[in-house]
Amino acid sequence: MLTLLRNGRIHSAADPEATALAFVGDTLTWIGGEHAVAMAGEPDRTVDLAGALVVPGFVDAHVHCTDAGLSLTGLDLSTTTSLAECLALVSRFASTTDAGVVWGHGWDETRWPENRPPTRAEVDAAVRGRPGYLARVDVHSAAVSSTLAATVDRGPDLDGWHPNLPLTKAAHHAVRSQAKALLGETARAAAQRAFLTRCAQRGIVEVHECAAADDQGRADLVGLLALEAPISVLGYLGAAVDDPELAVDLLAETGAVALGGDLVVDGALGSRTASLRAPYSDCAGVPGVNAVGARYLDDAAIVDHLVACAVAGVQPGFHAIGDDGVGAVGAALLAAADRLGPGGSAMLAGVTPRVEHAEMPDAATIAAFAATGTVASVQPLFDAFWGGPDGMYVRRLGAERAAPMNPFAAFAAAGVTLAFGSDAPVTPAEPWLALRAAVHHRTAGSGISARAAMLAHTRGGHRAARRTGRGAGTVAVGAPAQFAVVSAGELVRPAADPAVQRWSTDPRSRVPLLPDLSPGAELPTTLCTVVDGRVVHDVGLFNS
Repeated sequence: MLTLLRNGRIHSAADPEATALAFVGDTLTWIGGEHAVAMAGEPDRTVDLAGALVVPGFVDAHVHCTDAGLSLTGLDLSTTTSLAECLALVSRFASTTDAGVVWGHGWDETRWPENRPPTRAEVDAAVRGRPGYLARVDVHSAAVSSTLAATVDRGPDLDGWHPNLPLTKAAHHAVRSQAKALLGETARAAAQRAFLTRCAQRGIVEVHECAAADDQGRADLVGLLALEAPISVLGYLGAAVDDPELAVDLLAETGAVALGGDLVVDGALGSRTASLRAPYSDCAGVPGVNAVGARYLDDAAIVDHLVACAVAGVQPGFHAIGDDGVGAVGAALLAAADRLGPGGSAMLAGVTPRVEHAEMPDAATIAAFAATGTVASVQPLFDAFWGGPDGMYVRRLGAERAAPMNPFAAFAAAGVTLAFGSDAPVTPAEPWLALRAAVHHRTAGSGISARAAMLAHTRGGHRAARRTGRGAGTVAVGAPAQFAVVSAGELVRPAADPAVQRWSTDPRSRVPLLPDLSPGAELPTTLCTVVDGRVVHDVGLFNS
């Protein structure tokens, strides 16, 4: 069936002035102007766009579907402005839910006047003695109830355990696994569906699920991939290997497409577990905190994983945030290329290594990414939420170390592919907010052009998934019919980074128009989302 969309605006480098497009099945078959719509063929269905803008469907390159869904179906603590408000919300939620665990997400003590996390005793009182798991916004620590803590075998012996404060490191990993087990499959599936539906409503056509490698993480991933979902889901399993055969077997067992995502080299800055070369600025007197964070994979294990995956033809990746953690991955990329022998860098580039977050890279690390074809899978809203002169980054690191974080422009200038994601539920899966944050970085010189940001949240996600054929992530003839129709208001010619000529705004460069991403400008709203020719979200456009 041929579907024709006309009387709109099409974001396409192939024809920046196009106003109409057509698709048959899962493929875009024609793009052009109103004067030439007869060339599209005889339509079986015609949709009047009424001036709306068609853009490539967004890819969110780093999500946690169950956790993000639980923030929608359960208890979202991200908007709380005080510890007292947080505990009151938990108490009210506990009185209304009969789930196996009182699950909450998103508290951030750096935004509270108390400037401290909930204690074990306070959680116990709020959940009335039930199992309770309250994840910090970065999901690298959690305040838990005594009832849940008691289910962890030999909990007090685990690294990161504390009798009254939030758990981190191995202790958090163990208690989180127990909490997920108590949720049950029905609640998990409902949460996953809720999140994926929300993604479709935001113009997202694909997400990359970053799953833990423990039993609960694998079960969660297998269930998610079996779900009848409105959008595409690719699974990334956070399992380290040193054997090529094991790498292949793990993909076959779980349905994952890669061994990376949440394969953690270190933790997160908010929980003071990101691995640093110098101590945290605000760790003095904080109980249970290692002054320089935590390393979960040593240098040799990182190299082994890269080599085994390259030999197996499997995509490798890591979660790395602190300068020590990201730097270790950069050094390991070069070491792995050497071990692989002549052509080792090309061999690594052939499997497209990924590094998630990569918030504190130095110049040498960025150069290592570029030399080995490594993708930086980054989250622009991290800077929007925690950057700036008075943000969490400055509190944890001091102004000098915080300013150069999340250097999107430096990555782009070095030729490193950027793929944008949300790390939902850490930040919301809101692509237009992410684009604005990437353009208007809170450190001068670290942002990128609107055009580059759009590419990173569309084509960059496909490249991060080793998918470059058929014009993936673009609106072009022959490309997959994966796009969003948005109400966008006045369009602007994207401003270019003058240091990067390929983002020229000269009309002859065929740069398509984009919505105005300036702070304060009204951002687009999604009218319709199409995935492989299927309408997965529609506010009435196709039925008008």
